[in-house]
Amino acid sequence: MSEHNLDVLVIGGGPGGYTAAIRASQLGLSVGLAEKAELGGVCLNWGCIPTKSLLHTADVLREAESASELGLEISKPKFNLKKVVKRSRDVAAQLSGGISHLMRKNKITVFVGDAAFQDKNTVCVGNDTIVADNIIVATGASARNLPHITVDHDRIWDARDAMTPTFMPKKLLIIGAGAIGVEFASFYNTMGAKVTLVEVMDQILPAEDAEIADIAKSAFEAHGIEVLTGTAVDEVEVAKKSLTATVGGESLNFDAVILSVGVSGNTEAMGLESLGVEIDRGFISVDEYQQTSVDGIYAIGDVAGVPCLAHKASHEGVIAVEAIAGEMPHPMNRERIPGCTYSHPQIASIGLSEAEAAARGTIKVGRFPLIANGKAVAVNDTDGMIKTIFDEASGELLGAHMIGPGVTEMIQGFAVAIGLETTEADLMDTIFPHPTLSEAMHESVLSAYGRTINF
Repeated sequence: MSEHNLDVLVIGGGPGGYTAAIRASQLGLSVGLAEKAELGGVCLNWGCIPTKSLLHTADVLREAESASELGLEISKPKFNLKKVVKRSRDVAAQLSGGISHLMRKNKITVFVGDAAFQDKNTVCVGNDTIVADNIIVATGASARNLPHITVDHDRIWDARDAMTPTFMPKKLLIIGAGAIGVEFASFYNTMGAKVTLVEVMDQILPAEDAEIADIAKSAFEAHGIEVLTGTAVDEVEVAKKSLTATVGGESLNFDAVILSVGVSGNTEAMGLESLGVEIDRGFISVDEYQQTSVDGIYAIGDVAGVPCLAHKASHEGVIAVEAIAGEMPHPMNRERIPGCTYSHPQIASIGLSEAEAAARGTIKVGRFPLIANGKAVAVNDTDGMIKTIFDEASGELLGAHMIGPGVTEMIQGFAVAIGLETTEADLMDTIFPHPTLSEAMHESVLSAYGRTINF
C-alpha cells in the first residue's frame, strides 16, 4: 500500500475531472486524478465524441443521397456498419490517448481503480492511499432504466449498445426524446431504419423552447421518423429475433429498443453519505463554488446535477479549482450554458425560453427563417429558424434558440453576446459577413425590433 499526499485529488477523468486536474496543476497545486476506466470519461469514450462520428457519417450519407439535386450523378451510396462503428471507436481511442499525454505534460499522477473515502481527506484507490487537502468528485452519471423496462444489451439497448450495433434494425423504437434520443433517432433514420420516437412529455426535447421543439418534430416527421408525444411505453416483450412493445396501448413489433430516459449521478460505493455529503434526487448538492455540504469536498459535472453537459462540467471544474486556490472565480450562471443537439436539423440554444422570459416581464421576440437566408439556399439546407428574445425595457438578450444547419457552431456567438451583456443595439450595429448562415442571427435580432431586411 502506497501513500500519497496532495493538495487536490480529482475522482473521475471525464471532461470536468481532467480539466479540473490540469487547471490545478497550472495554479501550482500538487494534483492526482483517479479513474477506474478510460481517461476522457463517458463523453469522450461513450458519448459526445463517438456519437458525433456516427452522426457525421449519417450527414455524409444524406448529402450523397441528395447529390442529384446539386447536379451530381453518383451511384446509390451504401454503408459498411462494421467500418462505421470502428471509425467512431477509433476516434474515441485517439482522443482518450491524448488525455493521457495531457496528464503527463501537466505532471498529474493518475491512479487507476475505484475510489472509496476513508475520511473527508483520505481516499483509497486500489493499492494507493491518497491524502488530499481538497477532493473533487467528478464521477459522472449513469443511464436510468424504467421500472418495467430494463436494458438487456441484446434487443433493449442503452447508449453504448446503440453506438456499437452489430446489426442495423429495420424497425427501431426509441424511448425518450431528449437530446440523446433525438440524436439516435436522426442517425438510425438516415441509415435506413424505420424509427419510432416516443416521449411521455407533451413535447420532444423538453429542455428546449416549445416553438423550436415543434419545428424539430415537424422536420423529423418529414424525414420519416414517427414521433409520438404524451405517450408511454407500457411493456416490452423480447423474443429471439424481435420484440413487441405496447406503445400508447397499441402492440407494435420492433427489432430493437433504445432506452434514453435520463441519468442519475454516480454516487454509490464511495462512502459519501457516511461523511455527511448531501445528495438530492440522485445528485450531489453544491454551492456556487461547487463545494458540497462537507468542507473540502467538491463536486462537478453530471454528478452535481443537470444540465448534464461536458462543457458545463469543464467550467465547473475550473470554478472549483480556482476557489480552492483562492482565486475568487465567478460562480456558474446556469442561464448562460449553451446546449446543442446534433441531429438533422441541428438544435442549439442559450438562456431563457420564450415562456420563461415572458413569465418575468415584457419581451420582444425576433424570428428569421433559413429559407430566406442566401447561404442556406445555396447549400440546399433551408429547414430551420433563428429565434431571439429580448427584455423590452433594457434590450438585454434573454435567450436565443436556433434550429438548422451549423447552429451548434453558431450558438457561441450568442453565448459571447449574453456573457458581455450585449444589448439589441450592439447586435444590430454588428456587421455580419455575407453570405453566411450567421446572417440569420443578425436578421433575427432585427426582426425583434421590426427592422428585418430580407424577410
